[in-house]
Amino acid sequence: MERIVLPDGRILEYLVEGPPGGLPLVLHHGTPSGAVRFAPIAESALRHGLRLVLASRPGYGGSSPHPGRRVSDVAADTAALLDGLEAAHFVTVGWSGGGPHALACAAQLPGRCVGAATIAGVAPYNPPGLDWLDGMGEENVAEFEAAANGVQALNTFLTGMADDLARVTSDDVIEAFGDLLSEVDKKALTGGFADYLAESTRYSVSAGIAGWREDDLAILSDWGFRLADIRVPVAVWQGEQDRMVPPAHGHWLAAHLAGAEVHLLPSEGHLSLIAGIDEVIDNLLAHVTV
Repeated sequence: MERIVLPDGRILEYLVEGPPGGLPLVLHHGTPSGAVRFAPIAESALRHGLRLVLASRPGYGGSSPHPGRRVSDVAADTAALLDGLEAAHFVTVGWSGGGPHALACAAQLPGRCVGAATIAGVAPYNPPGLDWLDGMGEENVAEFEAAANGVQALNTFLTGMADDLARVTSDDVIEAFGDLLSEVDKKALTGGFADYLAESTRYSVSAGIAGWREDDLAILSDWGFRLADIRVPVAVWQGEQDRMVPPAHGHWLAAHLAGAEVHLLPSEGHLSLIAGIDEVIDNLLAHVTV
């Protein structure tokens, strides 16, 4: 794990792996999570000659909290990190709660971000034409209802969850995620995937709930940029068996991201979708010109 001091004095921790001269693949992790290596993504990046860059968003792990941050703030943090890595251009992928953050980079760093993909990424909160909570597992419904009721309600909810998540293991990860897992996602949790999900879950609360709280509040607030501002190639990937981020989110994004390449997969869920990361990266690079 490495760290960089940002222009405002905050610390951002990150992992970097791959050829120093390779085009960076900036990966935005889910919510809650952090900079935890997931072998299939790292190995796919290396096979494609990319340099994987994964930062813990503010408040997670060793990254300083950034109270009141908006989704759009990730662009400046990403630009500073890439400056430190002496990288002029990059592509980006966001998974789940990381999806909006990948879109923020695409919208706000068009001279540097040359392509973006969102994998099971959340849509803006309650826009016209989307019932945001419909189809979510009961744990996420309870979490976002608490977030919608304000910081105090969210603090109480997340604090109540954190102790159990801090101890989760690969053997009990299916039980820990409960109603959030469709059958296809349960089947995906074998071997290293279960180990990764348990590790990233524990890491997400290793420094407390600040990062998780900031993520939830940012997702439910104005993101700070317009989807219409995205001019670089962008792809939307969504599983129809997803109970963490319901398929309606992917459908809404597909309809509101002009020119997006859309992949709505009937037999995939939230976790199982990552098994196709090679296809996601192939598709992303096919549209990139540097």
